[in-house]
Amino acid sequence: MDKSQQRLELLRRFLTDAHQRLGLEFGIQLWDGTRIPADYPADGLAVSIADEGAIAALMRKPKPETMANLWAAARVDIRNGTIFDLVAKRPKVKTKLFLKSLNKASVLRLASKFLFVPRGGPWPLESVGTEKQSDGSAAENKKNISYHYDVSNAFYELWLDKEMVYTCSYFTDWNNSIDQSQHDKLDMVCKKLRLKPGETLLDMGCGWGALSMHAARYYGVKAYGVTLSEQQVAYANEKIKRLGLQDQVRIECKDYAHAEGVYDKVAAIGMLEHVGIDNFPTYYKTAWRSLKPGGLFLHHAITRPGKSEAARTGKRRPEFAALTRYIFPGGELDYIGRTVTNLEVHGFEVRDVECWREHYMITCRHWHDRLVANWDAAVKEVGEATARTWLVYLAACSITFERNNCGLYQTLSVKRVKGPTGLPPTRAYLYS
Repeated sequence: MDKSQQRLELLRRFLTDAHQRLGLEFGIQLWDGTRIPADYPADGLAVSIADEGAIAALMRKPKPETMANLWAAARVDIRNGTIFDLVAKRPKVKTKLFLKSLNKASVLRLASKFLFVPRGGPWPLESVGTEKQSDGSAAENKKNISYHYDVSNAFYELWLDKEMVYTCSYFTDWNNSIDQSQHDKLDMVCKKLRLKPGETLLDMGCGWGALSMHAARYYGVKAYGVTLSEQQVAYANEKIKRLGLQDQVRIECKDYAHAEGVYDKVAAIGMLEHVGIDNFPTYYKTAWRSLKPGGLFLHHAITRPGKSEAARTGKRRPEFAALTRYIFPGGELDYIGRTVTNLEVHGFEVRDVECWREHYMITCRHWHDRLVANWDAAVKEVGEATARTWLVYLAACSITFERNNCGLYQTLSVKRVKGPTGLPPTRAYLYS
């Protein structure tokens, strides 16, 4: 038996023991076709490992960055199911208890056999930058936004709704389609802002322009949107012409902090996540200076729990650090308590706070499933590594919101005035 066969046999024994200890409900398939357990059906849900270099890499550096690269390269994969299927069958035994139960001598012996095994390749994400927050400069912001949003308009068209809305849907019925729920979301935003014909709207971080165009078409406003994605601007301006909205909607490639003018209403839907904590004051000051006195500001953002270590200390969990490195460079999450405080500190009166956590859980699941349904086209458009990276990100987001490890809030506020705001006595107008 040569050394590679010895390593394989040792790994097979170790994984068989681990499988039994954890009571796993899915199988493991190794590069030589070995299945664990040995009698596990070939068509059953399984994690597949493509080569021994993947094992060596994980043993030397058992971190999210390693797994992210192995996943993107399809060296670790899921057979006969999805990430959601795998998570549904996750071990009942807690990881810490399992690790304590392991025989340390057998672990060391296994590790020693793989210590000098080459890690192999490819490592498609290794050249991606760091997970540091944005420094707030327009150049840095543009680089970060372009990384995520300029992947390909055609790629996003494969799994977003028909209006290309890339933020949380609003489900008036949990069974609604993504097209219906995104239409309802845009309408709810317009209702919360109490948009009226002839008013002006600043759409900070406007994406592909869906909100600006919806507000113009159905509420008669004049909208000005800014984004740092060249591809989004090109897409939005083509759509504006196609819909004949040139006199009502203007979309520019510009940093939000440099947006010009004063408006009746301001919306920032899913933009704060890109700003970075150190730059939060700039964000709120920009919204404040862009609003007329008594004007409404709708802030929509993902949050972390206020009691979390990250909220208390600013320290990032390894999983979130990997997310910001490979998916959303420069990003950071707020918690709702600080959001409300920042709004008040920067001259706003908070009028309404609404949690949409379950809405985003379902939105991300729709996106994931649509990407799976259009998988071949997605791979052709952006390559397998990018498609696989986005797929795991969408699944992870849905699962994170399901487990209540992140939230999403819409917060409506008024640029503070002395005297009545003129808002209705109830929120019945939102649901008429």
